[in-house]
Amino acid sequence: MGIALVCLLGATATADMADVASPQASAQAVPGQNAQEKPVLAGDVFKSVMVFGGIPVDTFFETMGMFANAMGDDCTFCHSSDAVFNKAAFGEPTPRIQRARQMIAMMTALNKQYFGGQPRVTCFTCHRGNQSPASDPDIALQYGQPHDDPNVRLLPPDVTRITADQIFDKYITAIGGADRLAKITSFTAKGTYAGFDTGHDQVPLEIYAAAPSQLTTIVHLPAGASTRTYNGRIGWMAGPDTPVPLLTLTAGNLDRARLKAIAWFPGGIRKAFSQWKVGSVVIGDDDIQVVQGSQEGQPPANFYFDASGLLIRFVRWTQTPVGFVPTQIDYADYREIAGVKIPFRKTVSQTYMQMTIQLTNVQPNVAIPSARFAQPAPVRRPPA
Repeated sequence: MGIALVCLLGATATADMADVASPQASAQAVPGQNAQEKPVLAGDVFKSVMVFGGIPVDTFFETMGMFANAMGDDCTFCHSSDAVFNKAAFGEPTPRIQRARQMIAMMTALNKQYFGGQPRVTCFTCHRGNQSPASDPDIALQYGQPHDDPNVRLLPPDVTRITADQIFDKYITAIGGADRLAKITSFTAKGTYAGFDTGHDQVPLEIYAAAPSQLTTIVHLPAGASTRTYNGRIGWMAGPDTPVPLLTLTAGNLDRARLKAIAWFPGGIRKAFSQWKVGSVVIGDDDIQVVQGSQEGQPPANFYFDASGLLIRFVRWTQTPVGFVPTQIDYADYREIAGVKIPFRKTVSQTYMQMTIQLTNVQPNVAIPSARFAQPAPVRRPPA
């Protein structure tokens, strides 16, 4: 996966990117699109998109990420290997692209005929990280140690009858209490960012946050500043790493930006969804309580709490034409600031990239100009 980001996010707006879906998939609507601004569609940006042209660009990348994850490889497994250095090569037809289109057509037909059009069968259902689906029984799998994925969208109910409110109350107490938490209304932070797009080298990072849900993150990449902003209602991305000068977030990406902003002021998490249910999973050797929030018409979000009550993970799914695609955010290195514990390390894992943010300095209750949460200026990418 080391060059997955190069394949997915490095494509220029004039690149010939041939997607690998069927005509049936392109007709599926993506729920929750931002009604405030018309989203940039994949077909507006990438010249050779044939069947995914009608979905937003940010959802398009997660759709491509589903393929990379299911095959256990990067984009060049299906696309030409020349695309790593020549983005126009994404448009070159390959036998695997043609085969993938057939497989997506098969998947869509199965879901339509047997599951009412719901994405119950996906690329991952059969491939599960392998280039070819397995067809023979695996004895070791049958009698070996079972592997249970803690990132479950269909969360089994917890038998202990612990309520979501009890878990949230323990969380608030663990980080310092409601009174101290209410006194922090904003903060600025500096730190480092490392990911596929930096070759895992650390680069400077700035964060500006204001309660209840405004957040701007600026990463100083070698090619220029990359900005992610959520103003409490709308989210944007702008930088040398985006496929267009300014990208407005949609659907699951917009809601994930909302939840990421709320998580910095955790008193508002329990208000983020109208319905909650509780479950339990095992991560490593630890028993973890999970609180899953849901809202009609939206994929759920999972919040994971350790035995001390601290939030250690957050998972949010984005619905794409080929299934639900998760983003996992792990929180660690809690330190006390103004009497409240906040995570100084955050690791974000997506199907097309992974990044780690390490804070080094946090200043609470700083006056932050409202312009920090305004739509960022479009950033022109250098020629490929």
